[in-house]
Amino acid sequence: MDANNVIFALDIGTRSIIGIVGVLENNKFKVLAADVNEHNSRSMIDGQVHDIEQVAATAIKVKKNLETKLNIKLKKVAIAAAGRVLKTKQLKIDMKIDMDKEIDRELVKSLEMEGIQLAQRQLHEELDEHEKTPYYCVGYDIINYYLNNYVMSSLVGHKGKSIGADILATFLPHTVVDSLYAVIERIGLEVVSLTLEPIAAINVAIPQDLRLLNLALVDIGAGTSDIALTKNGSVVAYAMVPVAGDEITEILCQHYLIDFNTAEKIKTSLSTSNNDITFTDIIGIKHVASIEEIKTIIRPAIINLASVICDKILKYNGKSPNAVFLIGGGSQINELTELIANHLHLPLERVAIRDKRALQNVRMTTKKLDGPDAITPIGIAVTSLLQQGQDFLSVTVNDKPIQLLNSRKLNISDALTLIGFNPGDLFGKLGNSLHFQLNGEQKTLKGKYGKSAEITLNDKPASLESPLKSGDSIHIKPAEKGEPAKLTLIELIEYYADTNYSITVNGNVVDNNYVIRQGDVIETIQSSPEEVEIDQFETEDFDYEDNMEDMTEEHVIVNKVPLPPVELEISVNDETVMLNGNKQQYIFVDIFDYIDFDLSKPKGAIVLKLNGRPAAFTDILKKGDQLEIYWDNQNME
Repeated sequence: MDANNVIFALDIGTRSIIGIVGVLENNKFKVLAADVNEHNSRSMIDGQVHDIEQVAATAIKVKKNLETKLNIKLKKVAIAAAGRVLKTKQLKIDMKIDMDKEIDRELVKSLEMEGIQLAQRQLHEELDEHEKTPYYCVGYDIINYYLNNYVMSSLVGHKGKSIGADILATFLPHTVVDSLYAVIERIGLEVVSLTLEPIAAINVAIPQDLRLLNLALVDIGAGTSDIALTKNGSVVAYAMVPVAGDEITEILCQHYLIDFNTAEKIKTSLSTSNNDITFTDIIGIKHVASIEEIKTIIRPAIINLASVICDKILKYNGKSPNAVFLIGGGSQINELTELIANHLHLPLERVAIRDKRALQNVRMTTKKLDGPDAITPIGIAVTSLLQQGQDFLSVTVNDKPIQLLNSRKLNISDALTLIGFNPGDLFGKLGNSLHFQLNGEQKTLKGKYGKSAEITLNDKPASLESPLKSGDSIHIKPAEKGEPAKLTLIELIEYYADTNYSITVNGNVVDNNYVIRQGDVIETIQSSPEEVEIDQFETEDFDYEDNMEDMTEEHVIVNKVPLPPVELEISVNDETVMLNGNKQQYIFVDIFDYIDFDLSKPKGAIVLKLNGRPAAFTDILKKGDQLEIYWDNQNME
C-alpha cells in the first residue's frame, strides 16, 4: 500500500487520541484501520494542549500502531482544532450613512467588517490576562439587519440615515493552532489539513442538503460539550458548555471514594451491562453496586448536563431546533436523549445519537470505532479531502504576507479584517461642510464626495466579496476625502433672480467674489418695496439633516412663503388612509403615524412595497399610491 494515497487523521482529544487511516474509493471514504490511546496524564485540558511532549508521546503510539497494522510509513496527517476553545461574541453594530446614496453590497460588507473588528476588540478586553492572545475569526453570521433602527431582511437598494446588524462571530486563538503544529512536528509528520472539530463533525454527520433545516449537533466529550447549529443551508453558530462526561465520573469518585479511572469504567459499563458492578475503593474496600443504584446516584449530574446543553442551544438558536444529533463518547450517557427532548419540548425521536451507521459515503472495515466517538475523526479525514490539502490560504495584502484559516469560503473582506484595515477607509468621505447664517437661519452646504477605495486582486479590479485562493495578491488604496464645500457671494446672488436687494457679510458690504467662510453672518435687504414676488431657494447643494422633515422642506432666502399643508389619500394594505399632517410632502415612513403597526416589536423582517415594488422608508408618496407593509417571518423558526 502506498502511503501517499491514504488519508491519516488524528482526533487529539482531552482524554484520548483517536487515529484513523482510510482511502477514497468509488466516491466513498473507506476506513482501513483505527486506533485509540488514552493520555497517561492531564496533558490536555478542555481541548488545549498543555504538555506538548506528553501529547506527542500518546500521538506517536497511535501512529506506530496504525503503521504496524497497515505495514506502511505515515508521512502526512489531517488534524482539527477543538471546538471547545472557540470564543463566540454577539453584538450590534451601527453605522451612519449618507441618506442620498443607495446602499450597495460593498457598504453592507464594510458594516460587517467593522462589526467583526469590534467583536475582536471586545473579546480581547473581556479575556483574562493569561488568555490574551491573537484570535482568528473563523466564521460569523448575521442575525438581523437594521435600517434606521428597523429590522430588515436585506439592506441593498434602500436609503436611510443609519444601518446596523446583529452579528454572531466565532474566534479561534492562534495558540491552539501553534500547539497542535508543535505536537505534529514532534512525531515527524506534516500537517496536510487543519479544520475545526465542529466543522469536521458536521461535514459527515449533517450533509449539506440537511442544513436547510434548523438542526443542532452536540459533541459531548470529556471536559466540554460542543454545539453547532445549522439553518438555511449553512452552519450559523458554534457554542460550548464546560460540562460533559467528566462531571458524571467525578460524582462516582466522590460517592464511592474511588479513583477516576475506576469511576470511568463504571460509567462506561452502564451502557453495556445490566449486571451488578464490582469494584474496590481507594481504602481497599470491595463494593458491589447495582446498575439502578449507580444510575440514581449520577442522575442529578445527567439532568444538569442536559439542562446546560439545552439552555445554550436556546440562547444561540432563539428557540428549539427541528432536531438534535448527539455525537462523542458522552452522548451514550443513560437517559440523556430523553432529558434533552423533554427540555426542548421535542418528540423523543427528534433527539438521536449519530454513529457510523448514519454516515453517508463512508465504509468501515474495522470494528475499532463503532459508536458516536467515530464521527469526529472520520469527519477530519473527509474534510481533508474536501479542502484538498489546504489548511491555510497564503495571500498578500499590499505586499504583506498573511495566512487565513481555511475553515470556510474566504474573500477579500476576511483578509482586510485580519490585518485590521479600517472599514471607514473603504468609502470616500464628504469634504468638510460649510456652515453660515443667512437672514437669521443656519445653513449648511455639503462638501464634495471623496473617491472610494481602489481594490485589486491579482492586478484586476475586485470587491470585498471577491473570493480568495492561495497565492492571491491583494492591493488596496484607501479612500480619499472629498473637497470641502465652497460658495462665493456671486453664486449665492444668482439665486435671487429678478429681485432687487443688497447683501452684507458680518455687517460689511463685500465684493461679489467674496468666498463665504465658516460662521459668516449674511444679511439680505430688499431695496424695492414694490417687489413682492419671492423666489424660493431650492438646490441639491444645501443639506438639512436635523430631522426627516428638513429633507423635504423647500427653503427660501429672504422670506419663506408658507404653503398650505397637503392632504394625501393613499391605500395601505388595501385600506384607505388620509394623510393630513402639517406637511407639503410625505415619505413612506410618515405612514406609521397613521396606522396601527408596532415597529418596536419585530415579528420577522419588515417588508415595504410601493405600488407592488420594494420600497425604502424615504420614498416620496403621491396621491393614489398603493402601500403594503407586513412582517416576513418565514425564516423566524
